[in-house]
Amino acid sequence: MAVISPPLPVVRAACLESEPAEQRWLIEGLWARAAIGLIGGAPKCCKTWFGLDLAVSVATGTRALGHFETSTRGPALIYLAEDGLPQVRSRIDALCRHRGIDISALDLHVITAPVLRLDLRSDQERLAEAVERLRPRLLLLDPLVRLHRLDENSAAEISGLLGYIRDLQRRFDAAVVLVHHASKKQRSQPGQALRGSSDLHAIGDCNAYLARHGNHIVLTIEHRAARSPEPLTLDLVADANGNATHLRVRADTAAAPPQTRPLEEQVLALLVAADGPMTRTALRARLGINNQRLGIVLNQLEHTRRVSRTERGWTTHAVS
Repeated sequence: MAVISPPLPVVRAACLESEPAEQRWLIEGLWARAAIGLIGGAPKCCKTWFGLDLAVSVATGTRALGHFETSTRGPALIYLAEDGLPQVRSRIDALCRHRGIDISALDLHVITAPVLRLDLRSDQERLAEAVERLRPRLLLLDPLVRLHRLDENSAAEISGLLGYIRDLQRRFDAAVVLVHHASKKQRSQPGQALRGSSDLHAIGDCNAYLARHGNHIVLTIEHRAARSPEPLTLDLVADANGNATHLRVRADTAAAPPQTRPLEEQVLALLVAADGPMTRTALRARLGINNQRLGIVLNQLEHTRRVSRTERGWTTHAVS
């Protein structure tokens, strides 16, 4: 007897729930709420320090890197496959000392299993159970290469693993941060240097790339649906006693906080300041966003009669 599958759920576009502006970010300008992404970089670029900084920031509601405001506070869950548990504790202790936080009050949870294999159904189920139980706002898995025995260059093999991670993110509305290695070769775009299948780069809603330049580390941030801030220079520093190790944004690269105004407001501000209509291409170039996202915003603004479309482009003035 044939099994009849239920019909696919379909709704009109207007019935889709909108995301309030205040709920778009987990960490303002750095990581979107419930976003999947990678922290990429060559060895010894402080990827683990960066990932832990994000986790502690979410767990405490404090600024990430001392610079980015945390918008959504909640539990964080981490798995560091290359550090022993005493080293994990030492790193977290250092971050807490720097922020003046009592580690006993920290809503940060550590997976202590010696091995976690996300290419195995049994371990997938164990991780899903932990996420369901703890409901973390952020899940940090470091590094991805230690979490499977697949061929990372095979899109066919890696796509199943990434599909599981995307399902985990959607089921539990959690941000997932994957630490991944990159080659030392210089590429035009940092994401092109990530090792393995291009699917790894493509899955990222938010990606952060760390590259060492002399004694400093350059952080480049990439967003799928928002404008990316300018690259920042980081230093790994400690206090006078060699304690409280943490990443710090250099003051000379942090003159202005990242732009996180709602995209609708950014579009309106550009059109109001323009001498005349602006084309969609010009708007995209100024905002640094993809064409699909801009189209959605323009349609929303046109529907509410805040902008008009003319033969020469978009304007805030009524079309005569």
